Amino acid sequence: MTALITLKNISKTFLTEEIETRALNSINLVINKGEYLSLSGQSGCGKSTLLSLLGLLDSPSVGGYQLADQDVSALTRDQRAKIRSEQIGFVFQSFNLISDLTVFENVMLPLTYQTGKSKKVIEAKVEEVLAKVEMSHRKNHFPSQLSGGQQQRVAVARALVNDPAIILADEPTGNLDSKNAEAVLQLFDQLHQDGATICMVTHDPASAKRASRCLEMFDGQLVKDNINEDHQSHAKPVELAAG
Repeated sequence: MTALITLKNISKTFLTEEIETRALNSINLVINKGEYLSLSGQSGCGKSTLLSLLGLLDSPSVGGYQLADQDVSALTRDQRAKIRSEQIGFVFQSFNLISDLTVFENVMLPLTYQTGKSKKVIEAKVEEVLAKVEMSHRKNHFPSQLSGGQQQRVAVARALVNDPAIILADEPTGNLDSKNAEAVLQLFDQLHQDGATICMVTHDPASAKRASRCLEMFDGQLVKDNINEDHQSHAKPVELAAG
């Protein structure tokens, strides 16, 4: 397998009111292209901090981070933002859609930060990813007109629109009922089948087992890293709950 991400002895320390808190402690991790990872553990164990570092939203205090053979551990904020916009797709628990933009405009947003693409090319790409998440029929609607599951599908489309090297999902089903959660997880299954690299933070053991590789954290350290021998595709069409 080909390594996409390599973390070497990554630590992250936060200083607040002269108190030093070590959120991550000597993390070593290789994520290969095409893997579907779940990241679980108790609240406060460092999952979100690790995801922030993987997504270049923050930098490590110590250690090395290579993304697609490039050392990204000590880049400036602007350099991180450029790579983030080109190579990383984010899916958040709270959807993070912009309320006064349509579905189409929300999905198109990441591409507006890139130069050199014509309006025709950008619009074609948006249409492509909306079709992939089965939301083309809602492209002119606003987020408030969608169910939670539909909003999360739009968020997934937005994450896909820049053809990212990896999709980082932070509790993507946390705000959804069971039917919509299952539909979104099946979408992730299909994306993995299609070759996407995914890292998903989740508290739900059943969701974690959907992944091909299961990581567990405790007190800022990786304590388990298991290949899921029972992993199998769950991908199949599921009707989203209305409302």
